[in-house]
Amino acid sequence: MAATRGTSAPEVEQTYARARALCAQIGETPQLSPTLLGLWRFYRGRAALATARELGEQLFGLAQREADPLPRLEAHDALGTTLFCLGDYTAARTHVEQGIALADLTTQQAQVLRNGEASGMRCLGVAANALWCLGYPSQAMQRSQEALALAQELAHPYSLSVAQSWVVHLHHRRREVPAVQAQSDALLTLSTAQGFTLMAGFGTCWRSWALAMQGQGAAGLAQLHQGLAAIKATGSEQWWSLFLVVLAEAAGHAGQIDQGLRLLAEALTALEASGQGDPLAEAYRLQGTLLLRRAVTNAVQAEACFQQALAIARRQQAKSWELRAATSLAQLWQQQGKRAEARLLLAPIYGWFTEGFDTVDLQEAKALLEALGT
Repeated sequence: MAATRGTSAPEVEQTYARARALCAQIGETPQLSPTLLGLWRFYRGRAALATARELGEQLFGLAQREADPLPRLEAHDALGTTLFCLGDYTAARTHVEQGIALADLTTQQAQVLRNGEASGMRCLGVAANALWCLGYPSQAMQRSQEALALAQELAHPYSLSVAQSWVVHLHHRRREVPAVQAQSDALLTLSTAQGFTLMAGFGTCWRSWALAMQGQGAAGLAQLHQGLAAIKATGSEQWWSLFLVVLAEAAGHAGQIDQGLRLLAEALTALEASGQGDPLAEAYRLQGTLLLRRAVTNAVQAEACFQQALAIARRQQAKSWELRAATSLAQLWQQQGKRAEARLLLAPIYGWFTEGFDTVDLQEAKALLEALGT
């Protein structure tokens, strides 16, 4: 049911809730951990992140009594992934890296037979995206490649689709449009063939975003709406919020500024309500960017959005989100003649980076610093 109807489908929760009730009647059994893991996937997908975190902590408590490394791996996966969704990238990285250390091919082969998904593979995918957020774009790519390689070695279609979704997510963060299209094509082909409803929705959304960003605005936006509706139908609130931001970005790129702002307002309401910290900073930054592109611009409101994005990124220790927000704000200040302030803002964050200088964000920041002069 999780694979074909989506991890947040009501039937999934009902089945796991029944399993949990049976565990409680019988007493603690080996089936309790996979039951809690299934419920964790459901609540995380529903963006009920406080409940998801509680379930992750219960899994972690149970795992400490086990000699088998698999329950500990699953607990690190659950906690790490939840913390990533909350925007606590540093703590998320700690958990998923500990999970990766427990994952090997034999363990993962046993897990996919028991639980239908490889936690070690998702730990690698989450680690990749957390590393990017924390300011390590090159290390992020390495982990992403490892996630895909493990999933391919497992030869387990659903785990491969999950790995592909995290890989394409990273390419989107890195603003690599052709790579997003290539990976989303692969994800969509696999998910459609296997009947993975939610994953097919992901593939549709990412592919449509790539089309819109490459000049096929009308077709891309129409397909993005279809993909978003498919995701919404599975009950996946967490991913629906994310793809509202993606759709808003594509709408803005296609010149549909007011639509983009409406979508961002809806996304921000959902993100704030659920406590979802990823991708909160980027949503505010995009809002500021679109406000500056309206027929009647509002520079004061746009600057407030950029400042909010900066504050969130700094609180999250998310150097890549901070760099992107600082670049947007520095561009605005440059246009207003505040060249010294712009350089003072951008230079320290750009100077912090030690890798990823081939990425779009760092190239744009470097070009802006050169234009601002000394």
